[in-house]
Amino acid sequence: MRILIIKMSSLGDIIHLLPALTDAQRFYPHITFDWVVEAAFAEIPMLHSAVAEVFSIHLRQWRKHPYQVWKSGDWQQFKQQLQQRYYDRVIDAQGLLKSAWIGRLAHGVKAGFDWKSAREPLASWFYQQRIDVPRNQHAIERLRQLMAAAINYPLPTTLPDYGVRRFMATTLFPNRPTLIFLHGTTWATKHWWENHWFRLIQMACAAGFEVRLPWGNAVEKARAQRLSQAHRFASVMPALNLQSLATEISTAQAVIGVDTGLAHLAAALNVPSITLYGATNPALTGTCGNKQIHLQANFKCAPCLKRECTFQGFSQAVPACYETLSPEKVWQVLLARCL
Repeated sequence: MRILIIKMSSLGDIIHLLPALTDAQRFYPHITFDWVVEAAFAEIPMLHSAVAEVFSIHLRQWRKHPYQVWKSGDWQQFKQQLQQRYYDRVIDAQGLLKSAWIGRLAHGVKAGFDWKSAREPLASWFYQQRIDVPRNQHAIERLRQLMAAAINYPLPTTLPDYGVRRFMATTLFPNRPTLIFLHGTTWATKHWWENHWFRLIQMACAAGFEVRLPWGNAVEKARAQRLSQAHRFASVMPALNLQSLATEISTAQAVIGVDTGLAHLAAALNVPSITLYGATNPALTGTCGNKQIHLQANFKCAPCLKRECTFQGFSQAVPACYETLSPEKVWQVLLARCL
């Protein structure tokens, strides 16, 4: 059986789908998956042993310059690759019009969320098999249910298994036990206060740990450089691709991070982690796995699910809800439950 998956972004959403592949592989040992994914995340599907081929797409760029893409032949080449075989199922695991539109190009029965279940209900018009999956549950469980219904096997009751290949080697060779602090994220309301990070680094290094700070763009690199000034045992990690970063995360004693895709990568790698939530709701999209601790801000408007903090009150810092998540509280939880 060969299945084509359409799940293009984002990093955390892609990782959420991996347990569904493990479920299917256990029921159908010889199943093979191909996967359409944004080029920036193409390394993640290949972490799973059931994935045979990854079709990288630059849809975000292509939509901005459609004429240049057509003229260059990039679109025709992608379409030709996608249509090279017939699939037993083409599963749109994203539930958006753009993902449904990509899926329609492939040969095979199209499956996806039904009208009530899809993030964009019109996407369901593209499918021959429309699957009802209740929305008010964690994304991982929704995707496990979608996969089980699409290719017909009993839904497992076991805990999610990401099926990620294990990493043994490290390239940075720390001299002390290592913690990785994931300080970078997208929404402004997900960012923990910088002075909180500064203080937490000081506590961790004073306790005998080395703290490493990854980054993915210029803004995050500048923040990492500022935070590294907190202590001589704090360091900015070099530029790494996702697979190399996964290797480094797998060697850490623990990870502390905000709501970001790399926090889900740490969960998939079975690394003890604390993830900090303010505006977002961990019950729906939080990290899931062994020793995954969620610390939710105890604030009257949290989780607000907003990209910008609109709180008007006593707090001068933004987002205001992180007033209730102090570095001391995070450190005590780390000592008690992760180390």
